[in-house]
Amino acid sequence: MKNKLLTLALILAVNTLVGQTETATCKVIADLFETNYNSAHYDSIYSLFSAEMQKALPLEKTIAFLKGLQSQDGLIIKKEFIKYQNGSVALYKTNFEKAVFAVNISIDDHSKINGLSVKPFVEESSAKPERNSSKLTLPFKGEWTVIWGGDTKELNYHVVSQAQKNAFDMDITDANGNSHKTDGKTNEDYYAFGKELLAPCDGEIVLVVDGVKDNAPGAMNKFNVGGNTVIMKTSKDEYLVFCHFKHQSIKVKEGQLIKQGQLIGLCGNTGNSSEPHLHFHIQNIEDLNNATGVKCYFDKLIVNGEAKQDYSPIQKDKIKLSEPSSY
Repeated sequence: MKNKLLTLALILAVNTLVGQTETATCKVIADLFETNYNSAHYDSIYSLFSAEMQKALPLEKTIAFLKGLQSQDGLIIKKEFIKYQNGSVALYKTNFEKAVFAVNISIDDHSKINGLSVKPFVEESSAKPERNSSKLTLPFKGEWTVIWGGDTKELNYHVVSQAQKNAFDMDITDANGNSHKTDGKTNEDYYAFGKELLAPCDGEIVLVVDGVKDNAPGAMNKFNVGGNTVIMKTSKDEYLVFCHFKHQSIKVKEGQLIKQGQLIGLCGNTGNSSEPHLHFHIQNIEDLNNATGVKCYFDKLIVNGEAKQDYSPIQKDKIKLSEPSSY
């Protein structure tokens, strides 16, 4: 996503707000902004502006900006009050359909918007751990093969991405190294297709993208790179990212608390994927656009027939749980 910052106007009130609790007035204005934005009632948003704001940003420019924002990034699906900045500017972490933005709103003494800005949201936490601290089990049953994994470009093409630099692509292969039976022309030919994907630890589901249809093998959906995706937050504030779930197979919802071993969904072939497989990585914040990848170590597993503990798999490793699952 291209980095964008559009400040409509900032004519900030001088009063200082005590504490970091959202005021009732600010909540009403922010809710009206969301409702009118999602309904494309841009003139109603303009009517919320103060006279100074309307002069700084005429109606036609307001409409053009909001239309462009909705066209590129979609509707608002969730917003969360974070804090007040500079005394009176309310910061909202705002999840649009295609991006996460910081929407900043300030209001004057007459409950009119006198400041508004929209820019990429960046988590305040600057912690960028090198590895996970949560103890993780493998997110599947049976033996899988690491197709991409490791710290070099030769082992893992993901290393060029800030968020995905420690990612794995994993699927199931047979004794001959093939990932499919017969001719591999259908998703059902692939051993990984439809296999259960499980929670590696306890956590909270913070993002679910579902409804993307599976690709035919060899074709890729580059418009929706992750395809059907789930992001899970651990108690250590680590974000586990699972991509390419089978169409309409995800069994969890945003905000749901889940336990280690609980079914998340089924392996599929959605998004930028040429055949059924699991893409899995850890990052330090939820936002894929601003995250930094965290190297993933699994607690106990069998690697190429040998028991390992606290191990980060690499390309060509065959990995499975170290003992029969009790899930």
